[in-house]
Amino acid sequence: MAFGRRNQVEEEIKTEETKIWACSSDECKGWMRDNFKSEVSPKCPLCNADMETSTKVLQVVDNPHPTMKSS
Repeated sequence: MAFGRRNQVEEEIKTEETKIWACSSDECKGWMRDNFKSEVSPKCPLCNADMETSTKVLQVVDNPHPTMKSS
């Protein structure tokens, strides 16, 4: 019985440019995906500062039951 990954097929990770909310504070590196936010204009969950929209190239993740729709 082999426990290595040699015989397994490598699965390609799908990425795409994704809308995010990034913390506006210079001291904080907090961010969240737009489709995972819980408010129209969210506050940073780490430092409670305002957040700004931005984009990042991220792995595709489905959120089948978003609480807020992307705007």
